[in-house]
Amino acid sequence: MRPEDNTARAMPDVAQDAKPNVAGVLDWVGMGGIEVPIKLADADGRGVSSVARVTAYVNLRKPEVRGIHMSRLYLHVDQSLAHEPLTPCSMRKLLRSFLDSHADLSDRAMVRVEFDHLLRRPALVSDNSGWKSYPVSITATLHGSDFSLELGTRITYSSTCPCSAALARQLIQERFGLDFDRSRPLHFDAVMAWLGSEQGILATPHSQRSHAEVRVRLQPGFDFPILDLIDAVEGALKTPVQTAVKRADEQAFARLNGQNLMFCEDAARRVQQALDGDERIADFQVRASHLESLHPHDAVAVASKGIAGGYGAADHALAPLKPL
Repeated sequence: MRPEDNTARAMPDVAQDAKPNVAGVLDWVGMGGIEVPIKLADADGRGVSSVARVTAYVNLRKPEVRGIHMSRLYLHVDQSLAHEPLTPCSMRKLLRSFLDSHADLSDRAMVRVEFDHLLRRPALVSDNSGWKSYPVSITATLHGSDFSLELGTRITYSSTCPCSAALARQLIQERFGLDFDRSRPLHFDAVMAWLGSEQGILATPHSQRSHAEVRVRLQPGFDFPILDLIDAVEGALKTPVQTAVKRADEQAFARLNGQNLMFCEDAARRVQQALDGDERIADFQVRASHLESLHPHDAVAVASKGIAGGYGAADHALAPLKPL
């Protein structure tokens, strides 16, 4: 046998044969950041391809066993996600393959698929459109016959502070009182000219780019409602960030911001109301973060569906959601 020919040679397997120095069961063991292409159907039923990062885990329920079979997880991920469309059914089959290949070691499996979902979005007024990228995560777990699916995404929008808007209006009123003598009649043309001048917009409310991080637990029997979820959140917030714009689009965006003044509490409640009646969603949690332009810190509000045993007040309340 040539030195480089190791096909017939017995090689050591210390993960299988050696005992751990410290025994103990492990909640999860596996691989993170596996790079793989995926395919999923879009709203028109056509296939959409993307590059994903995958986390694959099983538990290790035998304290005396040193490790799991990492390569088996990788091969199952590669064979499944690279060749089958991403569906609830395919994810369940993948998790079952994890457990079948670790039948003597594990009874629980998890896989998370993270990717950027590109959507073509129209401008507000003009005929322009452009691409927006939405980070998406799909997480599936299998424990016995208990299969669960979670879909997560992040929506970026603009938020204008109601408090600063009121303060700006007060300053504009005061300036108007200084520039126009109340003892003399007002002239329409003069007021219109003043309103269109920089003097007439003495102060502006502060607004900022903001994020709504959403995670939903899906009911069985439905495909992944990625587009519907994004549309529902953007429709509730009213001010999602834009792609290609002309001046007419920018003006329309300014009007939307002025008509949708919101604190982070308002944003979280809007999304909460939009998701609450969706029959496909068993539970949800939204974290609205306004990246303040006034402060060096963020304003944050977290809301959930509020069901027993679901996402609770303490669940991810301190750290940002991690759909990515």
